[in-house]
Amino acid sequence: MSRRAWILFALMGIIWGIPYLFIKVAVEHVSPASLVFYRTLIAALLLAPIAASRGHVRPVLSRWKPLLIFSLVEVAGPWYFLSSAERRLSSSLAGLLVAAVPLIGALLGWFTRTDRLDWRRVIGLLIGFGGVAALVGLDLSMDDLGALLEMTAVVVGYAVGPFILTRYLADLPQLGVVAASLVITMVLYAIPALVDLPPAWPPAEATISIVVLGVLCTAVAFLIFFKLIEEAGPVRATVITYINPAVAVVLGVVFLSEPFTLGMLVGFVLVLLGSALATRRSRAATREPSMIDEH
Repeated sequence: MSRRAWILFALMGIIWGIPYLFIKVAVEHVSPASLVFYRTLIAALLLAPIAASRGHVRPVLSRWKPLLIFSLVEVAGPWYFLSSAERRLSSSLAGLLVAAVPLIGALLGWFTRTDRLDWRRVIGLLIGFGGVAALVGLDLSMDDLGALLEMTAVVVGYAVGPFILTRYLADLPQLGVVAASLVITMVLYAIPALVDLPPAWPPAEATISIVVLGVLCTAVAFLIFFKLIEEAGPVRATVITYINPAVAVVLGVVFLSEPFTLGMLVGFVLVLLGSALATRRSRAATREPSMIDEH
């Protein structure tokens, strides 16, 4: 990858490693549906006016069908299932399980012929998936099956979303796509959030967590992520999920006193090794087309 891509890669590895901690704190006081609503409300209030002022909204609305599907599989579905799963799983475990996204993304890239896998990347992805398998086998029980299924939905959604984007929305203004997706998700969760209103205002730690999720982990993060896709392509962009677990584990252990288990240790080492291999570009590879055009 280019130097700029590595910088964006590092930023996204940190920024999208943070949400697991704040989601864990927030869902102790608000429902998953409410959390998704508040998070998207804050981010939409920040991004939608900018997108509208630049004329980036109208072109996006003309492609409303793929936009709706993208919003469902990349935002509305994964954010709800992740929040719900973290009511039963630790933030560290949730962060580590998301490391399976690059494997699904690589398979989609191969299946749709939008990306190629050399032997180094295949080995890296398999090693990373081996880390996730070790995590599931050592740290989860049958009582966690529901949460594991929810995390599976999160992984699939995060992998499929970029491919919908590059196939049907790549020629649209990226800010418009982001803002519209957030507004759609906000509308979808408005009624459930009103039904699940807490009896009292959430405590300060929950409020701060929601604000951080909306501002940094959503509004800012999406903009950086789309730039990363431009530089590295959709499959390599998803490999940030090999770095996110490291951040999620450290934050969970340090700030929430979550246990650092044998499964986490094995998974942690394997996903980092897989990351180093899976992001290597083959010598014969050419630059992948950007998912988003510059606007």
